Amino acid sequence: MNYKKTLKPKPFKKRDLQFEEKDENRLIEMAWQDRMPFDIIYMQYGLTENQVKNKMRKLLSPKGYKRWRKRVQGRVTKHIKKCDHKPSRFEGPW
Repeated sequence: MNYKKTLKPKPFKKRDLQFEEKDENRLIEMAWQDRMPFDIIYMQYGLTENQVKNKMRKLLSPKGYKRWRKRVQGRVTKHIKKCDHKPSRFEGPW
């Protein structure tokens, strides 16, 4: 199965990125999950990896942000091209 075709991000229209509280909470949850690549976050919210980092900096406490960056930095599973499994959507812990 060719995952590149199924996971190819659609062009995202520039829009005002105003998030509701539930969207912010979901974004934080997705960013903390080890097996949730930034590509899936991009497909759902249109945020690049750097935009996710900036958003997390605003949403988390300074200590929480440092802890998240330490955990995510260099993690192979946060990049779809580097990981073995190929998630196609966000699957929560439930």
